[in-house]
Amino acid sequence: MSEAPAARPTESADTPTGADGLDLLLVPPRSRTGWRVLPARVVAMCVVEVQKLRHDRTELYTRAVQPALWLLVFGETFTRINAIPTGGIPYIDYLAPGIIAQSAMFIAIFYGIMIIWERDAGILTKLLVTPTPRAALIAGKAFAAGVKALIQAVVVIVIAALLGVAMTGNPLRLIGVAVAVVLGSAFFSCLSMTIAGIVLTRDRLMGIGQAITMPLFFASNALYPVAVMPGWLQTVSKVNPLSYQIDALRGLLLGTHAHLALDYAVLVVSAALGIAAAASLLGRLAR
Repeated sequence: MSEAPAARPTESADTPTGADGLDLLLVPPRSRTGWRVLPARVVAMCVVEVQKLRHDRTELYTRAVQPALWLLVFGETFTRINAIPTGGIPYIDYLAPGIIAQSAMFIAIFYGIMIIWERDAGILTKLLVTPTPRAALIAGKAFAAGVKALIQAVVVIVIAALLGVAMTGNPLRLIGVAVAVVLGSAFFSCLSMTIAGIVLTRDRLMGIGQAITMPLFFASNALYPVAVMPGWLQTVSKVNPLSYQIDALRGLLLGTHAHLALDYAVLVVSAALGIAAAASLLGRLAR
């Protein structure tokens, strides 16, 4: 008698097969670690900030009051006086980019309060035990501050346009404006988080933030050209990242002469150094 053919082994539904991709049921997907999570973290933080503004627009309205007053009162008055040399453009046009940068800085410079609140609520400790690098966490928060500042910049641009300020409508230039606003805000938010890592309390951070915002503003080219400053103030202005941000905004929005390559290089380096400094102090803040 011939030998009966061997029966084919029965395949269980639980048996992984490479052809059907069922081996994925037994082998967990490789988790993203290190710098692979940076883009996702940045996007997530930005979405959170936008959602906050969508649910509560009060902050957006109240923060629009100060730049409107600067343009209406200071800008209109000094345009009539014509006492500050602005290269042949109306003073209110010259002032508008400086107010955009000022508004963005005022949002970012107190961003460290949020990270102190997260420390007190226990959120920061939970974030630090994830595989996300500390620099990635700081970068996510920094560029989230940039998103809020960008929304504020749009509000100021609309107010300036209603006041008759002649600004460009070139999409490429407007993209450059957005990049400058985000980079500048990233630096100042990192500066705030670095100070938070040193002082560790909200009250001290508020005091220091209020003490440095106006000197940073007045020691820049926001209100007047660098050429009319005294020598020592010109030196301070040259190391102030806000001056380079305003120079880029003024050149892109108004078409005035600007050193865009230098401006963006300073902003990128400042943001990178700010992220590194804040990340190095993040562990101290969480203790």
